[in-house]
Amino acid sequence: MPQGTIRIADLPETDRDFVRSALQSDTPLHELLDLEIVEMGERHAVVSMPVREQAFNSTGNLHGGAIATLIDVAAGTAAARGSGFEHGKQSLVTADLHVRYLGRPHGDLVFARAEVVKAGRQLVIVECRVTDIEERIVASADFSMMIVPLRQSIRPVATAKATDPDL
Repeated sequence: MPQGTIRIADLPETDRDFVRSALQSDTPLHELLDLEIVEMGERHAVVSMPVREQAFNSTGNLHGGAIATLIDVAAGTAAARGSGFEHGKQSLVTADLHVRYLGRPHGDLVFARAEVVKAGRQLVIVECRVTDIEERIVASADFSMMIVPLRQSIRPVATAKATDPDL
């Protein structure tokens, strides 16, 4: 993957479709929540999620689990880009996630911006902020990921390959 900051909207349409498909096609939860990578840098990533009924809890508000999933994807993407992770040789697995839910979003879209704080040989520490369309903070998170040797999935999926990471 190229170095520097990549804004997905600036890519040719076929490349945008590829990025969207790569994130959603093999992970039904990502597709259900309609997660999209907005931007990737050498040590950061921005992922968006629409605020819609599929992500609501029983009180009609954005579900904390949907927000945590958004954070996990943004932080995992940043960790993959900002560490020594080797796609096809290693997996990235969430080691720890602490979310502070700070408010309800205004508007119909939220964004998670994840930034690598420190990347060690095995442990990658990431901070993440979720904001709404008005740039109001919705959640803040501390996140850590482990780089581990590639491993077989617990329950194989028809489309999964042995070289797929655990993102």
